[in-house]
Amino acid sequence: MGQPEMSDDCIQMYFKVKGPVTQFLGRAHLCRAQLCAPKSSENLEEFENCVTQYMKAINFAKGEPRYYFLVYNASVLYWHMVRPFLKPGFHHHLISSLSQIVAVLNQTEEEDKEWRAELMLELLDCYLQAGRKEEAAKFCVTAAPFIKAHVPHRYRQMFSVLVGWYMLPDASIDALLFCFFISRILLLFELARLSLTLKCEEISSGCLSDLKNMDSKDPGKLIEIECLEYELEALRLESKVKMYVRAAVETQLNLVQRLDVALQRAVRLGDPRLIHVVCTTQWNTCLPLLQHNLRYHLRKPLTNIADILEKVDSLMVLLRCQVHMEMAHIDEDEDRLEPAMQHLQKAMLLDSLGLYQDKLTMAFNRLHLCTMQYQSPERAEDQAIMAIEQAKKAIPKDSVRKKRALLVNAGLALAPDTFQIVLDSENEAKVSTGKIRGRFTYLFAKARHHIISVDKAAGHLRRLGNKNDKERIQIWAELAKVARKQGVWDVCRAASRFCLLYDDVKVKKPTWLKKGRKKGGDSSAQDSRGPSEVPLQKQVSSSLLRKFAEVGFISAEATVHLLRSEGVELNDRPQPPEDLSQHSAGYTLESPEDNTQWITYQTWIEGLSQSAMSCWLRSAEIGREIQESWIVQNAVVYVLNHNHHLIVAGRQKELVNTLDHLLSIVKATGHSGDPTMLGMLCNALARGLIITWIPTQVPEKSKRPVRPNLFHIPLDSGASSEVRTAVEVCEFALGLTDGTVPEEVVPTSTRQQLIATWVKAKQLLQQQIGPRLGIDEQNPNEDVNSVTRVLVALEMYSCNGLGLMDFTVPPLAQLVKMASECTWSDPLVELQTLMRLTHFAHVAHDYEVTMLCSQKAVQMAVLHVRPFSVSRAETAPVAEMLSTTACVQGRSIMENLKGRKQLRLAAARAFIEAARYAAPCRVARGLGCTPRRGDERHLQYHGMKGPALGGDCQ
Repeated sequence: MGQPEMSDDCIQMYFKVKGPVTQFLGRAHLCRAQLCAPKSSENLEEFENCVTQYMKAINFAKGEPRYYFLVYNASVLYWHMVRPFLKPGFHHHLISSLSQIVAVLNQTEEEDKEWRAELMLELLDCYLQAGRKEEAAKFCVTAAPFIKAHVPHRYRQMFSVLVGWYMLPDASIDALLFCFFISRILLLFELARLSLTLKCEEISSGCLSDLKNMDSKDPGKLIEIECLEYELEALRLESKVKMYVRAAVETQLNLVQRLDVALQRAVRLGDPRLIHVVCTTQWNTCLPLLQHNLRYHLRKPLTNIADILEKVDSLMVLLRCQVHMEMAHIDEDEDRLEPAMQHLQKAMLLDSLGLYQDKLTMAFNRLHLCTMQYQSPERAEDQAIMAIEQAKKAIPKDSVRKKRALLVNAGLALAPDTFQIVLDSENEAKVSTGKIRGRFTYLFAKARHHIISVDKAAGHLRRLGNKNDKERIQIWAELAKVARKQGVWDVCRAASRFCLLYDDVKVKKPTWLKKGRKKGGDSSAQDSRGPSEVPLQKQVSSSLLRKFAEVGFISAEATVHLLRSEGVELNDRPQPPEDLSQHSAGYTLESPEDNTQWITYQTWIEGLSQSAMSCWLRSAEIGREIQESWIVQNAVVYVLNHNHHLIVAGRQKELVNTLDHLLSIVKATGHSGDPTMLGMLCNALARGLIITWIPTQVPEKSKRPVRPNLFHIPLDSGASSEVRTAVEVCEFALGLTDGTVPEEVVPTSTRQQLIATWVKAKQLLQQQIGPRLGIDEQNPNEDVNSVTRVLVALEMYSCNGLGLMDFTVPPLAQLVKMASECTWSDPLVELQTLMRLTHFAHVAHDYEVTMLCSQKAVQMAVLHVRPFSVSRAETAPVAEMLSTTACVQGRSIMENLKGRKQLRLAAARAFIEAARYAAPCRVARGLGCTPRRGDERHLQYHGMKGPALGGDCQ
């Protein structure tokens, strides 16, 4: 009747009077247990008191068969009471009492076998959730036979739980067959879900087909089949959605809408298990769309998930917590601060394991500060947060000075003692040159001022200690990201420096940095992070390490920006300024290398380059430590892109140690499904290893057949070791991308570069390539194999006649036949192949093959290449290849006239075509485009961008 106070009085009066020992004593204990039931999972003391009362009732009743009904009633009431504790992090509290109840129900031989099986399965789950697998295994010895004999339809559930925890029973095959005979449809569902989790598209598709063929009439099963179908379609769209392909995104949103309709149907059926299945599928489908510019589409479906799971009081608390977190982001994007704070509060209540405690608390505090329009917070951290939030709301029309002022206020709030000093390290007005001024005086003063100023940052952390360290790391990181997004680079560099002070990695020059750098200047010039005087005392969480990696990327990028403001590219040396002063006759200009001021400035510039490289490599190390391959992938892309000028210039040797270290990290973490990046990395590393040992080569066009060398000078041991390593690196990349796994195939142009490096390395080692031309017999992808054979043979032809070992090459006619039978996926590579075949045929004085290949090249360019060459960057290579081919064709005609004067007109037409094709080539070269040709081409890394880092860091 809703009067617990009166009930409590009555119970107390009952126990004060010693009445007869009857069933009412057990009932009294059950009433007292219900009165002291805990209101939430946080009231552990009340929980223990309540359990004590239930156990008293059970222990009283188990001795008399006529009171066995009280044992059953107690178990049911107990189970309703412990429901709030059936969430992650609380299962271990139930093991003691639940195991006793299961034992007593078995002792009394309770007739409700379904109920006993239910409690047995829950106890097994409690054992596993608490990590007590040995006890779970012992319990299975008695539980499994009981469930198999009395409640067979629940045996599948037990088996699936054990499989999920990698605890198969001894008779696992028999158990699997038993489950199969119980219900094939249930087994197909389990297999389909598992294959989707493992991204085995073919198996999941087969399971789905079988389920559809069963023609089930159960509406719940039909909804589950529909969910599997949508999830399979989402799996196929995954890569395209990540690349923001518009059609794929629209299809994914359509899937979300259809699942929302399916969820409403599941709610009408009233099956909680089905509701959970649809909600889980909907959440998985929404995940790829939870990006800053897409998530606003998901307000309605996510709201429905949150409301429905709350209505059924779902124990999927982690999913509910994550849904509310995303809803808070969506509301915040639309300036709906109050609803966003409500979602964060709900998420905090659902975060039973405390996985997001710091993140949620900080987010809630930040939104709360945004609502304080006319109040000034007292805490320095709150002042910084408020200033950053105000800077975020700046409109594009606002001046950079206004944005910068807000960001500077945030930095001053966090570090009033040193932030301004570090910020002034780049303020040229603060540079003091003194009275005596020379050619390098100002540059020396600038470098010294920067070194002295940034060194002050380390003292801030020493004085502050570990006070609010996690919160401050987040705030410094947010300040760096906002400053980067708004183009306030000096604030970005300063904030990144202060954030990375908390990283407990000691600042030393890693062995993987470039060799040959001079050591000099202050340590702060070598690493933008500075020394960490006070490392974090507690073990750094994965989220904080991920934040350090992200800020490391930003810091390195900002450092490259500073280098460019000095007129220097990354890892380049600065050029000394011209001496414009007047001198008397006979004055000898001092060499910059002998001037200490210039050496100091040059060392500072080199230290900035080392700082950027160190940040990227530290981020890659973090990616390996927390096993997140996308961080490693970003580090590789940053290093390759920002050192593109070195790779184009053939200076890969300077990057060997860095690239080798990155490759070892990539091997440890995987390449995040990006084989092209892996191919670029391996090619740059292998090229750097061999480039020193390649003799100076003449251009391919001027080669003439020469007599093969009879004697070859072998490489010394050090050179041989490097070249062998290059061969291994190339074979590693080629083996991964040989088409055995369709998803790992790389563009033909990337594979061509790897093949060129591999063939050259084999030549330097004086190793012949067999008749299979480097192809593995077990590789099933014949398209890739055929193209690889042709490219290997072409590189062998290119390497012959250079004074090194000559390869045994297949006949030219056979190679032309092989090329004509290939299926080319890249028309530019195919055109280049035809051009090179034309050249080699001309050198071999094979007029027929020369004319055949040149004509094919022209026809192929007209029919296939030009439609693909939509960018001006592609126009130059196509034009140069066609010009070269036409020129070779004309020369070949002229060399084979043999009195047939009518062929002179054909030769003239060929030369005219060569000149016509050369015109776009000249225009493109004015734009800075360098076409690739033959063996002398540079192995380039073409503008590959890293994945979004999340949040505003895009």
